[in-house]
Amino acid sequence: MSQPATPDDADLPTDETVAAGASVPPQVFRQVVEQAALAISITDAHAHILYANPTFERVTGYSQTEVIGHNESILSYRVTPKIVYETLWAQLKRQRPWNGLLVNRRKDGSRYLADLTITPVVDDAGQTTHYLGMHRDVTEVHRLERQVQNHKALIESVVDAAQVGIVLLDEDERVLLDNQEYKKLIGDLGQEPAAILMATLRAQFGSELERAHTTRRPLSNREVLIEQPNRAPRWFSCSISWFEEQDVSADAFYEPAKRNYLLLTIQDISELKRQQEAIRINALHALLAEQERIQGLREALAGAVYQLEGPLNLLAAAVKMLDRRKEGNDEALATALDDAVRNGRETLDTLRASIPYAGGEDAQPVELNTVLRDLLKLSTPRLLAAGIVVDWQPAALLPAIPGRATQLSTLFKQLIDNAVEALNESRGGPRELRVSTLDCGDHIEAVIEDSGPGVPEEWRFKVFEPFFTTKGADQHHLGMGLAIAQEIVARHGGTLDIDPSYTTGCRMRVQLPCQQGSAS
Repeated sequence: MSQPATPDDADLPTDETVAAGASVPPQVFRQVVEQAALAISITDAHAHILYANPTFERVTGYSQTEVIGHNESILSYRVTPKIVYETLWAQLKRQRPWNGLLVNRRKDGSRYLADLTITPVVDDAGQTTHYLGMHRDVTEVHRLERQVQNHKALIESVVDAAQVGIVLLDEDERVLLDNQEYKKLIGDLGQEPAAILMATLRAQFGSELERAHTTRRPLSNREVLIEQPNRAPRWFSCSISWFEEQDVSADAFYEPAKRNYLLLTIQDISELKRQQEAIRINALHALLAEQERIQGLREALAGAVYQLEGPLNLLAAAVKMLDRRKEGNDEALATALDDAVRNGRETLDTLRASIPYAGGEDAQPVELNTVLRDLLKLSTPRLLAAGIVVDWQPAALLPAIPGRATQLSTLFKQLIDNAVEALNESRGGPRELRVSTLDCGDHIEAVIEDSGPGVPEEWRFKVFEPFFTTKGADQHHLGMGLAIAQEIVARHGGTLDIDPSYTTGCRMRVQLPCQQGSAS
């Protein structure tokens, strides 16, 4: 018993359908040709037209009576190169079909582009007896194709001439198109600029970038800093926009699909930032000079208070001893000493009140790499004069921390100055200063290393005490520098210590939290 036919089986020809096809009435073939949407013509072996269907008349403007007996060349127009016709006839003489484009002329003189296929009709003796010609007007298709090509060429020219880097990325952020300015960045940065910039944008504008991507809202003029070891930092202004493209594949004809793209424009603003940096460093120089003047005054007054408190405490102790003795002949002395202590206390209070206030700066986001880079540039003349080699190794991506920029500048200037002084004291050996930053997640670590004599283990904690100094009074050091640095770190909820494992000099480690601590 035979199996029922499947739909695919039903579409396959059977012996019965083949036999039926062989007996299709001739008039059906004629009706097919008459009603075809293609312009069809049949010529003899010399290309004289024997038949033309109604579509041929609609396309060319010639009626059947006007073309019958005429050569197909009636449609030819001079702009079609001679080589095209030579190729056409060479192919037909080999009894092979030819397909190509010809510029034809209609009856009214207008021209159109014909997509023409000519097939030789060969008899049983192997002789070409006729030619079957089929063509359609593709002028509008050609016009649209050329228009798209022209627009594409125009856009590419404009994009390449742009003074900003432009790059088109797919959904996986792979580069699809770019311009000449973008290609220059590849050489400058040493790797794919789009990958570096998108990673930096995510690090600096993570949540904002995600919201913009979700809502397809463009981002404009987001400034990005690219730090590279032993190279000048680069600043870029980046803009991002997203758009969708309809899938043009056959699969998407009935089921439309979309592709998402990201357009990234990149403008190098490093020169502008360098100018701003120069202005900022000059302002920082003036600010730190003023801070040093105030700090010097604070240290001098604090030192005076500290030095006077010792003798005053001795006097106060003497007064108490006399009070305990309660001898009449000592009463005048006790009164005099008591007056001296009281006046001394009042003087100390006046000195304390005269110490300038160090606070008053509000916390704000601070980019630590910028602070350290500005300080190193500010110290460049002094470092060059001392023959010190600086190794600056900033973290490539460093989030801003809440802090007080002036206080942090004072902190790191103190540490850098201490390192320079230590190197000036060393005799022989390398004179190196290494400054680095590291993102540790919940905090940022800044490290100041020098190749100087180092700090003895027994002084590791004492150097942070007020008025402790190894320089001597003749060098005008009051020993308040590291104490002030420790105080500033404490205000920011961080830590400052000397790494005991570092034996080729001194390594100062500063750890500052990424969230504002309770200290003010």
